Amino acid sequence: MPSKGSKEEPETGCQDAGPGDESQSAEQCNVSRLRSSSVEIREKGSEFLKEELHKAQKELKLKDKECERLSKVREQLEQELEELTASLFEEAHKMVREANTKQAAAEKQLKEARGKIDMLQAEVTALKTLVITSTPSSPNWELHPQLQSPSKAVFRKGHARNKSTSSAMITAASHNAAPEPVSRECKEVDSVLFAEFQSWKESPTLDKSCSFLDRIYREDVGPCLDFSKQELSELVRAAVEQNTLTIEPVASQALSVMKGSAEDCGGPKKCALSGLPRTCKHRITLGDSGNYYYISPSCRARITAACNFFTYIRYIQQGLVRQDVELMFWEVMRLRREMSLAKLGFYPNEI
Repeated sequence: MPSKGSKEEPETGCQDAGPGDESQSAEQCNVSRLRSSSVEIREKGSEFLKEELHKAQKELKLKDKECERLSKVREQLEQELEELTASLFEEAHKMVREANTKQAAAEKQLKEARGKIDMLQAEVTALKTLVITSTPSSPNWELHPQLQSPSKAVFRKGHARNKSTSSAMITAASHNAAPEPVSRECKEVDSVLFAEFQSWKESPTLDKSCSFLDRIYREDVGPCLDFSKQELSELVRAAVEQNTLTIEPVASQALSVMKGSAEDCGGPKKCALSGLPRTCKHRITLGDSGNYYYISPSCRARITAACNFFTYIRYIQQGLVRQDVELMFWEVMRLRREMSLAKLGFYPNEI
């Protein structure tokens, strides 16, 4: 059959193939081998490249992380540098402000010290004049008019311009006035008080623990500066001891501005220390507080007596008083008597 014949022909043709066909099949086999080897090489190359790509990606990620870390470090350093610069500028401004404040305070202290030096020099000059011109044995009647008898004090004041008038007054006074016995003050040194003063004079101090000042504090200073307003009395006592109390007259035109309350500071018609309605012609300030306290004439006399005592004691401590020990003792006793009289309500009349 033709179909069978057609199938059998190639078989017979393949069997009957000659040497040329064998060489062709060999070439085909070589080509197939080359193709398979090239495929293997291509697959291995692609795997190698994939591995290299993976490694490169891995390294790139590590580089990115490192860059990110370094950028964070840079940002942190920049922030710290900015904060350090700001703190340095702030510290520099602070130091400048403190230096300016200290300079202003130093200038203020220098000005106050110069003022105090001038005041002390004036006080020393006045004290030297007082010491030279007046002693307990021969007092200066102009400086101490209270030591004169009333009749002598009347005729020593003013200027005698009309001799006839003055002589007539003297004659009338001699006829009308009854003769008065002349009284002279007698004094006697107390041995205990003098011994305490001598012991203190060897090493002068303002410490209250010594027997000399302890007695004066108990007997004179304490009662003299003991007012109805206890809290204000303590402040006044401390200011007197520290020499920071100032007394000034009150202006009659207008009232000054008071930083404290009216009840605590009093007023021209009310004393801040006693709390009583009194005409107050003076006021005090305590240190640098800036508060003004209005005081009555009696309270002013008590404060003035205590201040006079402390001023004289400071002069002795600073070596400004060059007198005999007994004369200094009697001056201290006179100042103590002034404190006692002021405490009892006696004070000089102010015109």
